[in-house]
Amino acid sequence: MTDLLPSGHPRIDHMEMRGITKRFPGVLASDRVDFDVRSGEVHALLGENGAGKSTLMKILYGLYEPDEGEIRLNGQVVSIQSPADAIRNGIGMIHQHFMLVPTLTVRENVALGLKSSRGLRTDLDRVAVRINELAELYGLHVDPDAVVWQLSVGQQQRVEIIKALYRGAALLILDEPTAVLTPQEVDEFFLTLEQMKKDGHGLIFISHKLHEVIQLCERVTVLRDGRSIGTTPVKGTTKHQLAEMMVGRPLGTQPAKAPLDVHEVRLSLRDVEAQNDRERPALRGVSFDVRAGEIVGLAGVSGNGQRTLAEVVAGLRPATQGEVTLGGRNITGQSPRTIMALGLSYIPEERMRDGMIREFTVAENLILREFDQPPYARSGFLNRGAIQRNSRELVKSYNVKTPSLETPAKSLSGGNIQKLILAREISRRPQVIIAAQPTRGLDIGATEYVHARLLEQREQGTATLLISEDLDEVLALSDRILVIFEGRIMGDVPRAEATAEKLGLLMAGVEQ
Repeated sequence: MTDLLPSGHPRIDHMEMRGITKRFPGVLASDRVDFDVRSGEVHALLGENGAGKSTLMKILYGLYEPDEGEIRLNGQVVSIQSPADAIRNGIGMIHQHFMLVPTLTVRENVALGLKSSRGLRTDLDRVAVRINELAELYGLHVDPDAVVWQLSVGQQQRVEIIKALYRGAALLILDEPTAVLTPQEVDEFFLTLEQMKKDGHGLIFISHKLHEVIQLCERVTVLRDGRSIGTTPVKGTTKHQLAEMMVGRPLGTQPAKAPLDVHEVRLSLRDVEAQNDRERPALRGVSFDVRAGEIVGLAGVSGNGQRTLAEVVAGLRPATQGEVTLGGRNITGQSPRTIMALGLSYIPEERMRDGMIREFTVAENLILREFDQPPYARSGFLNRGAIQRNSRELVKSYNVKTPSLETPAKSLSGGNIQKLILAREISRRPQVIIAAQPTRGLDIGATEYVHARLLEQREQGTATLLISEDLDEVLALSDRILVIFEGRIMGDVPRAEATAEKLGLLMAGVEQ
């Protein structure tokens, strides 16, 4: 086996992290963790939110320094104190949120931050030649002169990989790399990873999607509470076993969905159009209905108008054309307060920004919708007793883990913040729920909980619009699935007829 990769860069035969410990004030984020990856393998790193995955990878990539432990490359101890050190040692990282400059071309992004061999003159012609060589080698075809913002999400990811390979990455950290891809793009991406594996790259794969781990990886290491629970070969291991290793307890099966029992139309959109923050068309003639007692999933790759749609329904963004009705009443252009009073509950995509007030306490966040109404207020004054009683009940009922009702919401974990928002929105007994990315960033246990609550609401006759980029989630919960592409509804597919392949084509804009 040669010491060089086909790209011409040195190979890393074995990377080892030994006894890695990292402390933050009040938290032991990594507790004597051992982890390794070999040339030519994909090693998955699994764990719930807060388990220590990100901390461990940030140490490997030089964003954090460990308090104890060492990193070895090919048996030699190395000091990695910055991303520049990591890159010099052949370690690259593909972040979940791409680190590209949207207004620059592909070749400009790849060259950014690198010295030119021509002094003050740029090397962009040579960069383009090298991009094409790497693209041919790994099936990462992309136009070096394309401006990044004009590329699809899948193409932008290819640019990130080319950028890492251009800098000599022999070992790549992949953080939730399939979260924003269509099923077809995932298939293409996996072909690239298989080629990289054959060529001798080492790959670290972080994902919540256990079926992808089983499809792609040779070994898996599970972290829990900052400690390594164990490393096991993927062959012969089931998704259920991996999930139980992650959460440390037996998991329930997906709650059975009751037979569909739909009633009157609760939410209706007719020829709705709206603009995004850049004042460009984001919704183009959107029409659909959601009935009482059904969950309608809205699938699509990020950035195709989902957020705009949720904001228009919730009254947070004006429609430039068309009509939205809630329970038969026209709510187009009405204020969020009016719309909520008519029976809409909204679980926003950006829970930290739009779903709560960070500095307010748990109790204060639970009454945000009705703080000025009985029983929480009388004659203009807050009724502290009623607020405390209601908050205690909701925290217990929704299993929100918080030191006290007076704890600032910003101190809670992502899963507990989402439970807090669910408690507030569902306890209002809404006619319609808009649930936008309700489990994004949540671990398996919290996701299971959120799904169960949404299915409960379905059985109680609530109409739910589930907006999610996670196709597995849409398929698991929905009775009907709408697909949105560039602001248009491409299809309305009954769940019984929906497949990942069919939905993936619609998500890519292919009409059927």
